[in-house]
Amino acid sequence: MNAPGTGAAEAVVTGLGVVAPNGIGAKAFWDAALEGRSGIDVIKRFDASSYPARIGGEVLDFAPDGLLPKRLLPQTDRMTQYALVATDWALADAGVDPAALAEYDAGVITASGSGGFEFGQRELEKLWGDGPERVSAYQSFAWFYAVNTGQISIRNGLRGHSSVVVSEQAGGLDAAAHAARLLRTGTITLAVTGGFEASICPWGLVAQLPSGLLTDAPDPQRAYLPFDATATGWVPGEGGAILIVERADAARARGVGQVYGRLAGHAATFDPRPGSGAPPALEQAVRLALERAQVNPEDIDVVFADGAGVPQLDRAEATALASVFGPAAVPVTVPKSMTGRLYAGGAPLDLACAFLAMRDSVVPPTIGTRDVPADLGLDLVLEQPRELPVRNALVVARGSGGFNAATVVRRHP
Repeated sequence: MNAPGTGAAEAVVTGLGVVAPNGIGAKAFWDAALEGRSGIDVIKRFDASSYPARIGGEVLDFAPDGLLPKRLLPQTDRMTQYALVATDWALADAGVDPAALAEYDAGVITASGSGGFEFGQRELEKLWGDGPERVSAYQSFAWFYAVNTGQISIRNGLRGHSSVVVSEQAGGLDAAAHAARLLRTGTITLAVTGGFEASICPWGLVAQLPSGLLTDAPDPQRAYLPFDATATGWVPGEGGAILIVERADAARARGVGQVYGRLAGHAATFDPRPGSGAPPALEQAVRLALERAQVNPEDIDVVFADGAGVPQLDRAEATALASVFGPAAVPVTVPKSMTGRLYAGGAPLDLACAFLAMRDSVVPPTIGTRDVPADLGLDLVLEQPRELPVRNALVVARGSGGFNAATVVRRHP
């Protein structure tokens, strides 16, 4: 995504919708983030006491009844229900009536990592327990990576270019960048973008354990500790965010009431194969994103870091940031320390955080982390939010398997 400057085709964000473990709705989530209120706890949706990892960031208070038509509930996994409701909220926040849009002017580009795991688990239980005749016909798509894109498109009549990006936690940044490219080329004038996950269920947890990257810490307050010397892995989470991204001229033409900011520059890279001896490619992604946004390292006011909570991954990220910005030269924060890692939902939620930080001139803290090794060279925002003007922010995301992505977002004039 090359920098669109201040021209009509620049991609601006006009609406946000959030469903997260520590807040349902953008306001509730942002209030919790600034208060340092975590949604991480012992897993409650099922008995995880026999699992090596027993801590998660669950969305427990979401009630789709009354928010979605009843006919949709048996058709959809929880993550799709989150996505549909968050899209409703984001469109309302942007003041967009989908019915008033031209037929092919709006599209949907979402990120996905696991699809509808819980729906799939439930139908497999029916298959082996009750027989194939009991399996829902909706299993044919409710588990699928592209289902959120499809359901959002159908529900809102958005018939422009639509697609899904699968690059694990980096996918949310990649999806937003693809949306911005489509806007810039005139393919569409409005995009619904973001990502959601809801894979905290027995099958979903078992699928995540073989990575060896989940923490087995029993204390929710000390389980997920990005950049901490005692970190032992990450906590899985669920939820995510939806952003409404528009061409600036189209937003002005419809009399938009607010603009959170601009998607100014993006880059994606892929790490070399393990054992090759080649360096990780995260630093290259950061440098390219800055270049494409036409900003210098000293112009960045805050970094929303990936913050894996895995010592070797955190050190690699800290090394990349120190190389680009200098040691402790820019504030760094990891708000997902309050939600767990949301996989495809994590980067969209960080983008929402970055835009809210711009609006309110305040950076949410990283919680839990206490002992940051001095040689990491990080100015990590800890315990309390930090008030500072945010004109330019960098969001970093990495996906398991070698995916790297970085996006620069800028305050809109």
